[in-house]
Amino acid sequence: MRYLITLSYDGTNYKGYQTQPGLVTIQEQIEKALTKINDGKKTTFTSSGRTDKGVHAKMQCGHADLDINITEYKLKRAMNSNLPEDIHVIKTEKVADDFHARYNVLEKTYEYYMNIGEYNPIERNYVFQYNYKLNVEKMQEGIKYLLGEHDFRAFVTENKKKENCIRTISKATIEKINDNIIKFTFTGNGFLRYQIRNMVGILIRVGEEKESPEYVEYFLNKKDRSKGGKTAPAEGLYLTNIRYK
Repeated sequence: MRYLITLSYDGTNYKGYQTQPGLVTIQEQIEKALTKINDGKKTTFTSSGRTDKGVHAKMQCGHADLDINITEYKLKRAMNSNLPEDIHVIKTEKVADDFHARYNVLEKTYEYYMNIGEYNPIERNYVFQYNYKLNVEKMQEGIKYLLGEHDFRAFVTENKKKENCIRTISKATIEKINDNIIKFTFTGNGFLRYQIRNMVGILIRVGEEKESPEYVEYFLNKKDRSKGGKTAPAEGLYLTNIRYK
């Protein structure tokens, strides 16, 4: 039986999502729990996509095939009993055998949080501590150039290895949560590795008034990562929603 599993996690103490030999990862912890529940049979967890070291998820999804007969409710309880406290299963549900947690995704939403006020040591693992004022209005102008279908090669560090960098962004906004915290929101049909953090990096340059809002469009159209641009740190990034077909 195939199950769709929805979970959240704090990425602080992990070397990223994907299993890596000798390193503690989120996928490793999930598969350990599933294998134990599945009478010791090695069980693979196929997620909607991977997150990098230090990135968090308010909502991540994946599927797993289990040989045992277990209800959705009992599977949720069993997983949470066998997972560390920084990973939590929100929901489990039975799905068709041909359902695929990665290939059936319609769109994903990510949020990025940044502190432009006083340094906050308590939030250092959850909000990027930039700690300088920015021109948010100019950043809001610049982010509009990222909307729509584009070749996002300029925002992908490994662009030489990526033949297809075309993605569609349906929502791209910046809002002030309060006097200190800025929230970026991106919704799209898929995102490439480091793409969001690199887009945030360019927008920071606009907020610093080192570049104009129109520079975002110029940089996007250059399709060349080597032309510059910083990568924003991982700790402010959250996967927040996944919508399936």
